[in-house]
Amino acid sequence: MADSSFDIVSKVDRQEADNALNQAAKELAQRFDFKNTQTTIEWKGELVVEITSSTEERASAALEVFREKLIKRSISLKAFQAGDPRASGKEYKINGTFAAGISSEQAKKLGKLIRDEGPKSVKTQVMGDEMRVTSKSRDDLQAVQALLRDADLDFAVQFVNYR
Repeated sequence: MADSSFDIVSKVDRQEADNALNQAAKELAQRFDFKNTQTTIEWKGELVVEITSSTEERASAALEVFREKLIKRSISLKAFQAGDPRASGKEYKINGTFAAGISSEQAKKLGKLIRDEGPKSVKTQVMGDEMRVTSKSRDDLQAVQALLRDADLDFAVQFVNYR
């Protein structure tokens, strides 16, 4: 029987992130506490979000609204890093970025965790910015997935290409 495998990736579903951003923008336009603050949220590149407001407090509040929408859309907050509000002329801006891909340091951390605590028949292989996990037993692969879900990692992981 051939080996079963799956890939571990760290990426954000762009459509879900776009939906969360649109919902946050709609809420910012409608909420009373954001009236006359010129608060906006928009994409500035493929994985960069920019929040602009006339006050530092409203910019921070808009960031919290966006984070709530991400949670409702099942996007891990570990995949989104936002900076502090910074003054830009008469307004305040916050830039946030979505993480994409697993770095070599994160891959080493995952590999060590799987080797130390996972089933012994499981093999890992780093392939660019993702990691492939293979085993003869599908039960072992499911055990690895459960192990990684329960682990307190400082980055978001998803499982794709389960065969």
